[in-house]
Amino acid sequence: MNSNLLFDFTVNKENNTIHIKREFNANLELIWQAWTNPEILDQWWGPKPWKAETKTMDFREGGYWLYAMVSPEGDKHWSKSSYVSIEKEKSFSSKDGFCDENGTINPAFPQNLWENNFIPKENNVLVDILLTYDTLADLEKNIEMGFEEGMTIDFQQLDELLLTLKK
Repeated sequence: MNSNLLFDFTVNKENNTIHIKREFNANLELIWQAWTNPEILDQWWGPKPWKAETKTMDFREGGYWLYAMVSPEGDKHWSKSSYVSIEKEKSFSSKDGFCDENGTINPAFPQNLWENNFIPKENNVLVDILLTYDTLADLEKNIEMGFEEGMTIDFQQLDELLLTLKK
């Protein structure tokens, strides 16, 4: 990983938010594809030894991504991202939560609104993410579940994958 790339992870308990800023060393088209194409997304989403496995992705406003986080033993933990807004190669937002294999959200687990913005910089792209939780308890539960550590590993995996995908 290029240690010069920006990575900022800020928790704001007053507003029930997590704000993540992360630069990636690739062009906008490739970074957008890495976040919106299930064949690429499954290669980096999910901290090893876990891996993502997409069941369905309908990347459009009103569509959703239904995927499982698969353990080395084959256990599946399902999640669903319902797309709220999309502006190609600029931003997208989605309502996320844990669910069953059919996409029925489990209200016992935290849900959040993801707002992803993609900002081209010289030779990099800054992905600016704001996650908003309904309650402080939901925010704290997600942090306790290892969210920051998981995203850190995910981003390192994306860095490695980008090296093989660059044109």
